[in-house]
Amino acid sequence: MKSTRLILLATLLAGPLIAQIAAQTAPIPPAVKAAEASIDAEKIRAHVRFLADDLLEGRGPGLRGGNLAAAYIAAQFALDGLQPGGDHGTYFQQIDFFGMTVKRDATTFSLAPANGPAIPLAFGPDYVVNNPRHTPVVDIDAPIVFVGYGVTAPEYTWDDYAGIDVKGKVVLIIVGDPPSDDPKFFAGKALTYYGRWTYKYEEAARRGAVGALIIHRTDLASYPWSVVQNSGSGEKTFLATDTNPQVAAAAWISHETADKLFAAVGLANTDAEIDLAGKRGFKAIELPVQLMAHLESTVRPYLSPNVIGILPAAKTSPDQAVLYTAHYDHLGFVPGMPGDNIYNGAADNATGCAILMELARVWAAMKTPPPHSVIFASVTAEEQGLLGSEYLGQHPPVPAGQIALDLNYDDIQPFGEPLQTKVDGSDRTSFYPTVVATAKRFNLAIVPDEHPEAGHYYRSDHFSMARAGVPAFSIGSGTLYAGHDAAWGLAKEDDYVAHRYHNFSDNYTPDMDFASNAKLARFGLELGWEALTAPAIISWQPNDEFAPARKKSLAQ
Repeated sequence: MKSTRLILLATLLAGPLIAQIAAQTAPIPPAVKAAEASIDAEKIRAHVRFLADDLLEGRGPGLRGGNLAAAYIAAQFALDGLQPGGDHGTYFQQIDFFGMTVKRDATTFSLAPANGPAIPLAFGPDYVVNNPRHTPVVDIDAPIVFVGYGVTAPEYTWDDYAGIDVKGKVVLIIVGDPPSDDPKFFAGKALTYYGRWTYKYEEAARRGAVGALIIHRTDLASYPWSVVQNSGSGEKTFLATDTNPQVAAAAWISHETADKLFAAVGLANTDAEIDLAGKRGFKAIELPVQLMAHLESTVRPYLSPNVIGILPAAKTSPDQAVLYTAHYDHLGFVPGMPGDNIYNGAADNATGCAILMELARVWAAMKTPPPHSVIFASVTAEEQGLLGSEYLGQHPPVPAGQIALDLNYDDIQPFGEPLQTKVDGSDRTSFYPTVVATAKRFNLAIVPDEHPEAGHYYRSDHFSMARAGVPAFSIGSGTLYAGHDAAWGLAKEDDYVAHRYHNFSDNYTPDMDFASNAKLARFGLELGWEALTAPAIISWQPNDEFAPARKKSLAQ
């Protein structure tokens, strides 16, 4: 077995050679083509209609609706004949979480300048906050330190924390990356993980900060303040087994609130401070202002499962399985709120789950058995920070080094037949030539992300698998659909982000056209087959940020 691993490592290090070999795939067998043809858009519709029904109450993890969704998906896997891939011979990989729900009426935030009156803040319009620790009550009276983008990136010779101690203090951070037009410096216009809010909180905690305030600006965050408000309106979930340090108050403040803060200490407005922080030579500064906060939360320990089904391999050693993922959770509902209080999550992500279930059905019915295992995982708590997939990456049903590729589906808009696809991140792998050739056969033009500054690669579950050492990317659509021009598709996408994304209006409607979902399911099925039959192990490009994780997974 050890010698086999050494061979795998030697193959991995071949780099460009692998990229050339990966494109030389064998013809697609008739059985696979027949399975593709059997993918049914109306079956996908039926799954979406059920998962987005009010009965499921927004599929909040660990709540009645989330558990119903998990049970439904497990039942579909069982009907398909998949083997259970969860705990104790079940389809459920149970995860320990604790949920923190802020008691708004009992929680107070105010800014207390050294000179001048305190500035009280209102939960929702001015700030949102969560407590990642287990404690139901937190009191903070600590100075605020402005640390710019809050980034420590040695590879870019950038350290916003240089020369300042933030232990026991509250850090004020700009969302996003330091600005760049150079692809070799913070990836140019594209967002890196350093720009994600998750990294900001992680780094602040590593530095010993007691709290973190992220400044929102719509263009830098890629979504309006209303998305922050809605996402922070209910329970926030954390892994109970996480031993990493946490801040006691993980907060966002609005752009207008940041203006008030900077004005109170005699600095320029928020936009001017953001500009200054994006230039080399910026130095973090402790502001003459305290955050006075009293935070009360309801603590709810609970279990919520990933749902895993496995189509076993025709041969078992050495396995190079294909993994399909899609998250089933959404934001739940707001108890006691009048009117529509359910985040139904039809597009996000009943669509991805429906594709996953349809793929499971046709894979299981295929007359030619796969040469390696095919794993289907519908994960929980994605909306809480990719937590279900993080746990899956740490506890995969087979070792990460035995997974060739993860193909993820998330928020597939039902706008009709797509003529474009987004496969961001696939170009970072040796599998990319195969992706290009396959997309061409499906009359799908590969297009770059229209909003690379949004950092979509770091915002869905494939990212968790990449961190675990598995080549991974999501399959999505562009903005060009049959019968329409690209402007139509872009307008539809922009309207969704502005009015339905993470909102109560992301509902199923009968006019949805699931031809998009069906076509991308067929595309993903064929990519999965090609990954299973690839003549060499799929890897990340040698200098990619995930290449060391892949090398480690293959060595284990």
